[in-house]
Amino acid sequence: MDTAGVLGVIADADAAIAGAVRAELGHIGAFTDLVHPRLRRGGRLIYLGAGTSGRLGVLDASECPPTFQTDPSLVVGIIAGGDSALRASSEQKEDDPRGAHEELDALGVGVDDAVLGIAAGGTTPYVLGGVEHAGSRGAATGLLVCTPMDRPAWCDVLIAVRTGPEVVTGSTRMKAGTATKMVLNMITTASMVRLDKTYAGLMVDLRATNDKLRDRAARIVSAITGVDRDGAFGLLERAGGRAKVAAVMGVLGVGPGDAERMLEAHGGRLRGVLEPEPTGDDA
Repeated sequence: MDTAGVLGVIADADAAIAGAVRAELGHIGAFTDLVHPRLRRGGRLIYLGAGTSGRLGVLDASECPPTFQTDPSLVVGIIAGGDSALRASSEQKEDDPRGAHEELDALGVGVDDAVLGIAAGGTTPYVLGGVEHAGSRGAATGLLVCTPMDRPAWCDVLIAVRTGPEVVTGSTRMKAGTATKMVLNMITTASMVRLDKTYAGLMVDLRATNDKLRDRAARIVSAITGVDRDGAFGLLERAGGRAKVAAVMGVLGVGPGDAERMLEAHGGRLRGVLEPEPTGDDA
């Protein structure tokens, strides 16, 4: 094959991934519904994987703080071999079923946490043993695989995305990797939506700390308040770069201090401030 032919085969194979993920929405939703209540009460979402699966878990965890202004400890990625395995292969570490126990114990994993094991082939001892151990400590557990299999008795939710054979046999960085990234995006994004980290599809927990983010925040504030670009930048400057505070200021015509207090009174929920629930007298 020439280059175009190779790329065509890869593109045709990738075209089926979204459908395979959609077929598992019920199970993805079931695990997500274990996650967001735990995050709301101060727990964590912990990803556990080896090789490509582990790297994708670390990637998704690392993207939550800049996207949703979460504490870095809220979503945690654990990879067999530690952080050095992000750049250098350490696949031999994945054969130890007790390999993740020490790190899970050090994190104090318990009933307020949700742990998702990621293992494309569904057989990685490091992942399976780690998820089982997390469950024994009281955590809610899930297992994300890219092959048909039965749910293990020690796992609360099995997400089995049937991605089928890879274009390059055994290269789970391809279709399985793409499917895994899609599922992790869904879990964290849906959880943050349920935690009111968004408003009308907008990334309102954004803090404008550089030029790119200031421009993005201005567009978000403008969309919510209806002010023009210059007005949005003015609100953001007075709000210390905090998009939520700027939005409250613009919509309700209050100062930054009052906007902060109103958000605090509603647990940081922008919708609670801008669209308060009707009282008994209003009903």
